[in-house]
Amino acid sequence: MTKDEPDSSITEATIYLRVSSQKQVTEGHGLKSQETRCREYAERNGWVVVQVFSDTISGGAWERPGMKEMLTFLKKGKKRIVIIDDISRLARDMFVHLKFRLDIRNAGGVLQSPNHQFGEDSSSVLLENLLASMSQHHRQKNGEQVHDRMRARVLNGYWPFRAPVGYRYERRRGFGKVLVRDEPAASVVQEALQGYSTGRFDTQAEVGRFLEARSDFPKYKDGKVRPQQIKDILSRVLYAGYLEVPNWNIPIRKGNHEALISLEEFERIQSRLGERRYAQRRKDISADFPLRGFVLCDDCGVALTACWARSKTGKKYPYYHCRNTDCDSYGKSVARAKLEKEFEHTLKTVGVCADISGVVRKMIKKAWKDRDAQHARDTKALKSKRAAAGSAVDTLLARVVETSNETVVKAYEERISKLQREIALLDEQLTKKRLNDRPRNDGLELALNLLANPWDIYTKGDLAMRRTILRLAFAKPLRYSRHRGVRTPEVAFPFKVLSDLSGRGSGMVSRTGFEPVTH
Repeated sequence: MTKDEPDSSITEATIYLRVSSQKQVTEGHGLKSQETRCREYAERNGWVVVQVFSDTISGGAWERPGMKEMLTFLKKGKKRIVIIDDISRLARDMFVHLKFRLDIRNAGGVLQSPNHQFGEDSSSVLLENLLASMSQHHRQKNGEQVHDRMRARVLNGYWPFRAPVGYRYERRRGFGKVLVRDEPAASVVQEALQGYSTGRFDTQAEVGRFLEARSDFPKYKDGKVRPQQIKDILSRVLYAGYLEVPNWNIPIRKGNHEALISLEEFERIQSRLGERRYAQRRKDISADFPLRGFVLCDDCGVALTACWARSKTGKKYPYYHCRNTDCDSYGKSVARAKLEKEFEHTLKTVGVCADISGVVRKMIKKAWKDRDAQHARDTKALKSKRAAAGSAVDTLLARVVETSNETVVKAYEERISKLQREIALLDEQLTKKRLNDRPRNDGLELALNLLANPWDIYTKGDLAMRRTILRLAFAKPLRYSRHRGVRTPEVAFPFKVLSDLSGRGSGMVSRTGFEPVTH
């Protein structure tokens, strides 16, 4: 009797089942169908099945919880039969197959299958090894075919991987699964991307706070958005309507799905990601203290922090204060109501007078006209640049074919990749549609409203909008003195120019006149 031949004294059996994916649990060679065949085989041979073990894992993996549990079970008891539905269910890798065969034997198991007769003679071992080798070849061939099909999908402009947040797959006849917008998450991601692109969100931490505040954005169980998740969203060219898989040597190309942002906006985001921006993520950065970090202590120039202070009675009061230990104002608190009341007066003085709104309107329309003329010149320049980039790619491709030096080829390929990215950006700029009159007029009214009364927008907006207004209205952070209040602000350029135009800040000479200048 060979080692793997069951002896008549063995009456108990265990069953080992394996599928490669969760989908196979219920479809095709699922766990249930494998178990049914194995139980039928055990009954036919008079064995009693005492335990069933299973794994949902690739046939090439050797770290298997189910297999480990079965080996532990076999070592504790008497000698038992181990039934597998097919030799490929044990493994689809030659090394893994031999390892598990030896592990099962050492644990006191005798391997059996309704589809294969195991044995220790040379012919049986040869056949077993051939079948195991064929299983490995089948797994590797399947992997190659899947890779080739997925790569072909990318080359045709379709994303074959898991859909990122903001998208979902929809099956379309003749095209297979295609990415489409997944609302409401798509609109949230779009707002986050555009906000970071325009500077509405100054840091990735601010993007994270915005996403966490949106109930319609998918988050982790603790309600948080991880930094890596934010980085992935900001770094995916997929959101710009393009595909790119560097590991498969596929440079950027247009995708067949709707973009959430333009490629120009995406490149602006990448440029901002390259900058070193930091922001502390603290609980007191909230709507309770919208001026925190924007108002500086006038004595030392360090940003004021804020907190809720508890009185002896247990009641909480909001304060701003300086935490610079070298400052004369260290530990001196300013009531939130006092500081924000003075800030309200300051922001209200920034607005443009209503009597020059007509002038501003004419100035903006004149700027539009000038921009249209510039647009025509830019279009001509872009076309010339596009032609030059295309010609450069053709030249480099010809050189790649002619050279056999791997270093030179790699350098050419990197240059070609950069040029193709530049061409994609130029193509998008050339195809971008001009705004029609109605959206322009709508934007004009919004701009005039902001210029005329930034305070009104500030009071009605959320925390992100309020901090955006601060950056739009003031060129630098405000300075605050405990004794003199908010110091003279440095307003942003548009407000400063329009304020000078309206005559704000000037006045009539008093009745007493003034001293003539003498030389």
